[in-house]
Amino acid sequence: MKKTSLSLSLILILSYSLFAQEGEKKAIQKPRMVVLTDVSTWETDDSESLVRLLVHADLYEIEGLIFTTGWSLDKTRDDFMDLIQDEIDAYEKDLPNLLKRSNQQGFLADESQQNIGYWPSPAYLRTITVFGSKNRGYKFIGEDNNSPGSELIIKLADEVDERPLWITVWGGGNTLAQAIWKVQQERSDAELKAFLHKIPTYTITDQDRDQKTEYSISSHQWMRGEFSEDLLFIWDESAWKYQNGTGKSNWERYAENIQTHGNLGKVYPKYKYGVEGDTPAFLHLMPNGLNDPMVPSHVGWGGYFQFGLTEDGETSSYKNYQTPESEVSRKYESYFYPATFNNFTARMDWANEGKGNRNPIVVVNKMEGIEILRVKAKKRQTVMLDASKSYDLEGDRLSFKWWIIPEAGTYKGEVNIPNNESDMIKFTLPYDSSGKTIHIICEVTDNGTPKLTSYRRIIVEVK
Repeated sequence: MKKTSLSLSLILILSYSLFAQEGEKKAIQKPRMVVLTDVSTWETDDSESLVRLLVHADLYEIEGLIFTTGWSLDKTRDDFMDLIQDEIDAYEKDLPNLLKRSNQQGFLADESQQNIGYWPSPAYLRTITVFGSKNRGYKFIGEDNNSPGSELIIKLADEVDERPLWITVWGGGNTLAQAIWKVQQERSDAELKAFLHKIPTYTITDQDRDQKTEYSISSHQWMRGEFSEDLLFIWDESAWKYQNGTGKSNWERYAENIQTHGNLGKVYPKYKYGVEGDTPAFLHLMPNGLNDPMVPSHVGWGGYFQFGLTEDGETSSYKNYQTPESEVSRKYESYFYPATFNNFTARMDWANEGKGNRNPIVVVNKMEGIEILRVKAKKRQTVMLDASKSYDLEGDRLSFKWWIIPEAGTYKGEVNIPNNESDMIKFTLPYDSSGKTIHIICEVTDNGTPKLTSYRRIIVEVK
């Protein structure tokens, strides 16, 4: 692990003040997350995804960066930990520019409760960067496999905090499995259930094994099989493949807009197999008004999932490895890809120059925020939704689009929304929609460079 010098930015700790966004009406806490990454020099997509995460660090309360094993890494290597440290070093160099995005001056003395808009200090990120399990696979779960990573997960889950602690697994997950195993040995059944309820998990495929080997050797199968009733477990096999392949086929745009921007761009490596295959794990948590991560069937930037029997043929979890879930997930990944890439590009502009575009603020029926809006109505009733008070921090012109996600709601018939590209809509609920839900997305895009998009989900509950 590299030694780093105390930077001038840390001296600003005592002078911290933050305005997350101009015009923001209230502070919103970030989603909590832990990263399990098998970063290496021969499979570079973890390093790429970590760069994207760090330029979005004002949106996530990153509470653990845990170096683990994975598909191509059956044992951790000390030198690969330096890859994470190199990116934190680059983040530190670009941070003076990134801070300008939210007018932040310095850092909190206690960074354990972060609001959206707050950029964490490099010192904080270094304190939560630790080793996980040294060896891959279920066979290493037990008394001799405790690690700083597994201990950190237990510590974080035990904190008094109503927010879930999302475990995003970019490699193998036996560090998480070890934490669960230890709690299972030391606590009552009720306490174990409470622990599991705190740690929803998103895994990029099943990497606690070599590719194309038996699932039985993976701790993922043990977690899915033993704890499916209490552990919200997402097994993604669709979104990451789309991201991997689409990034590769569009590599020139990454070379031009990412690699050339700031110090973080300098540590963004060229792909070896695919581009940013791990990114959907945190896009699923993106606090952009589009989805509730705790409801995997909502559809978000990180894919679409339904609960059922998984690819191993033995366990159940939220999955999307086959139709229709895989097709639905791919359809929306394709739809959202331009918006997710533009988001990344704009933030690399900030890292590079300390200026750039910011996302519009969506206001629906005079309510600003990102929480899901619920509207109760009766069949054949006219529903009016007004986003005309939405605004842009740079004063850019806004365009609107209202659309329905039929896969997320329970009403499967046609819903006609006239003038769905205006800032206000009126539509009549179908006669046969009683007792059903309809999920409407208000999508607002500015005309800045690059164009940026924000969302607000409205769930109409028909009586």
